Amino acid sequence: MVEAGFEEKVIKELDSIKKQLTDIREHMVDVDCILTNKERKLLDKSYEHQKKEKLTSLSEFKKELGL
Repeated sequence: MVEAGFEEKVIKELDSIKKQLTDIREHMVDVDCILTNKERKLLDKSYEHQKKEKLTSLSEFKKELGL
């Protein structure tokens, strides 16, 4: 039969692991929020185009493609 002290140690260790996992999740970075250099340049360029009013709406783009 398993000792009561052993069960308590296992439960304490599991609680500790659970807390550590919670802490890790809270401090993890969402990879989808990180831009590559190429993506950053594209984003900056889109802001430039927006300021210069050089953007095309989706509906206009579809019309141009005949969709």
